[in-house]
Amino acid sequence: MRILRLYRINKVLLEHGLDELIPAKWLPWYARFLRHCIFWIRNQHKHTSPGERITLALQNLGPVFIKFGQMLSTRRDLLPPAIANELARLQNKVPPFSSEAAQEIIKASLGLSHLSELFSEFQETPLASASIAQVHAAKLNTNNEDVVVKVLRPDIRETIVADMELLFSLAGVLQRWLPDGKRLRPVEVVIEYRKTIVDELDLLRESANGIQLGRNFEGSDSLYVPKIYSDYCRHNVLVMERIYGLPISNIDALLAQNTNMKKLAERGVEVFFTQVFRDSFFHADMHPGNIFVSTEHPEDPKYIAIDFGIVGTLNREDKRYLAENFIAFFNRDYRKVAQLHADSGWVPGDTNIDEFEMAIRTVCEPIFQKPLAEISFGNVLLQLFNTARRFNMVVQPQLVLLQKTLLYIEGLGRQLYPQLDLWKTAKPFLENWMREQVGFSAMLSKVKANLPFWSEKLPEMPDLLYDSLQQVKRMPLQQQRSHLALMVEQKKSRRAMHFGIVGATFVLLAALLPLYGLSWYAPCASALTGLTCWCVAWRYTH
Repeated sequence: MRILRLYRINKVLLEHGLDELIPAKWLPWYARFLRHCIFWIRNQHKHTSPGERITLALQNLGPVFIKFGQMLSTRRDLLPPAIANELARLQNKVPPFSSEAAQEIIKASLGLSHLSELFSEFQETPLASASIAQVHAAKLNTNNEDVVVKVLRPDIRETIVADMELLFSLAGVLQRWLPDGKRLRPVEVVIEYRKTIVDELDLLRESANGIQLGRNFEGSDSLYVPKIYSDYCRHNVLVMERIYGLPISNIDALLAQNTNMKKLAERGVEVFFTQVFRDSFFHADMHPGNIFVSTEHPEDPKYIAIDFGIVGTLNREDKRYLAENFIAFFNRDYRKVAQLHADSGWVPGDTNIDEFEMAIRTVCEPIFQKPLAEISFGNVLLQLFNTARRFNMVVQPQLVLLQKTLLYIEGLGRQLYPQLDLWKTAKPFLENWMREQVGFSAMLSKVKANLPFWSEKLPEMPDLLYDSLQQVKRMPLQQQRSHLALMVEQKKSRRAMHFGIVGATFVLLAALLPLYGLSWYAPCASALTGLTCWCVAWRYTH
C-alpha cells in the first residue's frame, strides 16, 4: 500500500513537470538516470506556468500536501510572486466535492429528513472549499441568523492516514540514515504532526476549540471569534455564525477602506503573543484563508479568525523558556540565550557557551532594528540551520506548531506592513508578561489561586502535624527493627551461599569418583550429601 502511494506521488510530480523546475546542477546523476528510466510518465502540463503546475500537483496529492502549499503561500520573501499567488488558491479555492453529497452528510449527521427542518435557506454552491472540508452559507429557522455549515470531505480520513503512514516510514529511514537524523528527530516531528492533522478531522473538537478561543478573547479589541452553534455540531458537521469581513490577503481592499495597516500588523503580533504566553492556547493554522479583517472601524482594525481545527498548547516550562529566550534576544543578551538553550537541554550540556554565543550573535545582530522588508528571511533561515547543525541542536517536536504559526505571522506582517519592527512591537508585551509571572503581583496571584485549596486543608493541619511528630518519635525504634531484620536476612543469605557451595562440591565429587573405579556407594553418598546441602540452602532463601 505504501509503495503504491509512493508511486502515485512520484507519478503526480512527474506528470506536472515539477522535476523540470529543479536546476540540473542540483540533481545528482542517479536522479537524472532514474527519471529517464521512468520515460512513460511525461509532463502533461507543458503549457502552464510553474505556479499552476505546483498548485495542481499539491491539489491532486491531497490534504497533507495542500497544508504544505498553504504555508509556502505566505512566504513571498522565499518564492517568486507568481508562484506565491497561485499557491494562495490552496487557502480556500480547492475544487469542491458535490453539493448533493454535502447535503446528505448534513442530513445524516443532524438526523434531518429535509434541510428545511433546520435552515430556512441553504446555498448549494460552496462559499469556500479547502483541503479537509468545504463551507456552505445558510440561514437558521430558529432566529433567522446567517450561518455557515462546514462539512468534512467524504473519505478524507483514509487519504490522510495513508499519507501519514508513508511520511512515518520515510521519517524512519531519514532518522536512521541521515547524519543529522537523531538531532532532527523526524519521526517525533511526524508523530506530532499526525496527531495534529488527525485531530482536525473531528469537527466537534474544532467547535470546542472555537468556543475556548472565543472565551479567551471575549470583549477584545484585537480579535473576534464567531459564535459556534454547538447544538448543531457533529464529528463531520459544524455550524457557525457567518462573518463579513475582508480577507487578510486582499491588501488592495484593505487600503481602499483606509485601514490602519501599521496598527493591524502590530495587533497581529499582539494577538499571537497573547495566545501563546497569556492563554497557552493558540490558533495554529493562521494562513490568510482563515484570517479576515472587520470592515466596521478601519482606523481601529480588528481581526476575525475562523477554522479552529489546529490549535497548539505549551506547558509551563516551555513557555517560560521561550519567553526568557525572546526577551534575551530583544535585549541582545546572546550569552543568556546560549545558556538558556544549554539549561533546557536544546543543545548538549558540554556545548562551548562562548562559541555558541558568538554564533547566535553572528546570525541575529545584523537583523535588529530593521523592518521586516529589509530582512532576508531566507538568509537568516539558512544561517540558523547551519548554527543548529554545528552545535547539534535537537529539534523540539512539541514546538513545531508554534514555529509554523510564527512563520505565518511573520509572512502576514510582511504583506500588511513591511516597515513593521517585529522586535520593538513584541518586546514590551513579553517584558510585561514576565513581570506578571515572576514579580510580587505574580506571587499574590498564585496565593490567591491556591487559597481555596489551602482553606480546605487548613483544618487538617494540626492532625497532620501531630501524626508527623509521632512518626519522628517512633523513627529510631523502626530503624532499629529494620536494621535487625536486615542482619537476619544477611545471615540467612550467607548460610544459603555456604550450603550451596558445599552442595556443589559434593555433587562434583560424585561425578568424579566413578573415574577411580570405586564402588557405587561412595558416589551415591556424595551426591545425596550435595543434594541435601542444596535443599538446606533453598530453605534459607525462601
